[in-house]
Amino acid sequence: MKLNTLLYSAIIAAAGIFSSCEKDSQNGAFENTGNFTDTTGGLKSAAAFPIGLAIEYQPAITNPKYWSIVKNEAAAITFGNELKNNAIVKADGSYDFATADNFYNLAKNNGIEVFGHTLVWHSQQRATYYNSLIGSSGNSGGVTNLVVNPGFETTTVGTAAEPADGWQVLNGSGQFVSASTNTNSGSKALQVNVPAGGQNWNSQLVTKAQIPVTAGKTYTISYFIKGANAQTIQFEVRPFSGTTAGSINYQGGRPVTTSYAKVSYDYVVPAGVTAIQLAFDLGGTANTLYLDDVSVIDASAVPPPSNTQIATIVDNAMKNHIQTVLSRYAGKIKAWDVINEPFADDATLRNNTNTPAGTRNDIFVWQHYLGRDFAAKAFQYAKAADPTADLYMNDYNLESSPSKLDAFVTLAKELKAANTGITGVGTQMHMLLSTPYANIINMMQKLAATGLKVRISELDIRINPGGANPSTNYVPSEYDLRLQAAMYKFVVATYKKYVPEAQRGGITVWGIDDTSSWLNTSTNVAANRLDYPLLWNKDFAKKPAYAGFKQALLGNGEN
Repeated sequence: MKLNTLLYSAIIAAAGIFSSCEKDSQNGAFENTGNFTDTTGGLKSAAAFPIGLAIEYQPAITNPKYWSIVKNEAAAITFGNELKNNAIVKADGSYDFATADNFYNLAKNNGIEVFGHTLVWHSQQRATYYNSLIGSSGNSGGVTNLVVNPGFETTTVGTAAEPADGWQVLNGSGQFVSASTNTNSGSKALQVNVPAGGQNWNSQLVTKAQIPVTAGKTYTISYFIKGANAQTIQFEVRPFSGTTAGSINYQGGRPVTTSYAKVSYDYVVPAGVTAIQLAFDLGGTANTLYLDDVSVIDASAVPPPSNTQIATIVDNAMKNHIQTVLSRYAGKIKAWDVINEPFADDATLRNNTNTPAGTRNDIFVWQHYLGRDFAAKAFQYAKAADPTADLYMNDYNLESSPSKLDAFVTLAKELKAANTGITGVGTQMHMLLSTPYANIINMMQKLAATGLKVRISELDIRINPGGANPSTNYVPSEYDLRLQAAMYKFVVATYKKYVPEAQRGGITVWGIDDTSSWLNTSTNVAANRLDYPLLWNKDFAKKPAYAGFKQALLGNGEN
């Protein structure tokens, strides 16, 4: 799932050091000078199992060459990002399927199947929302903050009128911007560039949605604020009885200092009030202000949720996500990555210690709260939502880490024995040229021995000799390209040799042209530290790798 630019350095460490030897001694007859020149025909017609490509929506609808390759070569596509959690789950937990639906319809109208990617993963999650459900940053319990996007961390829209999700500018368009510096916590804060003159309401921000409250209860409203210069500001509590607005509670004279300080106020909800909005009036004095970590919480002594309560909340959230997505595409998308990358690089199940969020706001490790049972539950929920779909567990580094492969296979067998609904396993295979062929054979044999369907889910083969630290100004030689073709041929041939025909779920190459590969991040492009891992070059011309891939599809799995 690599279109999000995450680099897996462990793949490189486990695979070994690339060698620019004159001959690749391990590939035997798979590398021959001039053997990879036949690029005629198409891939999807050369295989009895699905040949797929991972693609993204924007180039599919804007680049005719890109889309032409998809139509000619792929029996199936995997969306790079458009079905991932944070692409469809909004800051308030609601769903937006507009892009995913358009992408699915584009594929359907061209006779192309879609592989669903992905349901339960630790990365690219709407983590701020899920953490708000358990009242914490994700590591401990706490009371629930009722403010949507309280730290201004998510900026799905990011316009002058809505500078952060859940926040709306009433006055002062252009004065409010999301900032990644001067934060109180997390990775972002709201910067307010207040001009001179005017009144406090000339720079005015409000919570976009009403915050439900209970009459008679006390709620603690708090926020952190600082300014380039000291001053005072005003905030407002705007009450509503249904849709009828009540008298605004103005709180003026609130201090702003040159370092972050917390401002708190206890608000007793008047009779008949069912919801409030929180507004900040920041104008009147020329200044640069920073606002962060806004909070509205029930001030009554609500104890933090217990571990059991947290587990129930997380379980319900996981079930809701799986069943919301699968129910929408039931009978349409016929195969899914239900669980993605369940294991850390050391072959242990992920948790908040071995998979820390750090400064990122998109990490939510489901199994940290649910334990090993998260896997069985995820498949059971998926099977209930679409009993006819193929349901896969997917992970990376299986060809280079024997311990991770064994842990993965053990869990797959457990899930199969428990009749959870799992029907397949996926291996990503983001590889180096130096990945030992023996490891690939061993992996294919062990995955096939599960009796489940086997997919190569995210195949690419990097050839820059720097691996995870690509060499500058590298341009592959003809020999390098033949070695890459030999490795592609070996992978496909090994898959055909060791995975029985009835278990072949398909092979998906992770991308189309070298230029748009996840390995060529903007940083690497700027530094001219490029890799060339795919079947088509920057001009969408077929490479020797394409010929090697096709040769193996047309062969009998000989190796």
